[in-house]
Amino acid sequence: MEKFNDEYRRRTKQNALKIMRLYSGLKSRDESKIIGKQILRSSTSVAANFRAVCRARSAAEHFSKLCIVIEECDETFFWLEMLEESGLVQSNTLTDIKQETLSILRVMSITRKKLKGNQN
Repeated sequence: MEKFNDEYRRRTKQNALKIMRLYSGLKSRDESKIIGKQILRSSTSVAANFRAVCRARSAAEHFSKLCIVIEECDETFFWLEMLEESGLVQSNTLTDIKQETLSILRVMSITRKKLKGNQN
């Protein structure tokens, strides 16, 4: 479990850093600023809350924080789709970030299902 935690602490943080760099390159249009701030908030929340998952004091807290990670990761993916579909950012610029965000989302969702199955 420690190896998994170390890997996803690193991956969630790196993904947030990539999104921070993406944000800094957005044009200064109102739409870009609004969506940019939303994606910045949600992506950094994924990384911060996964750290909290790793430090949870109980199984219930662990599960609760993991649910927040999933929610924020899904929101991050939504904002990436909005940037792409609005034409504010070219699709090829977002490909790697979208793939990593979706990969993290899938792994966290599978982990949640396994935990939920163990609670029953």
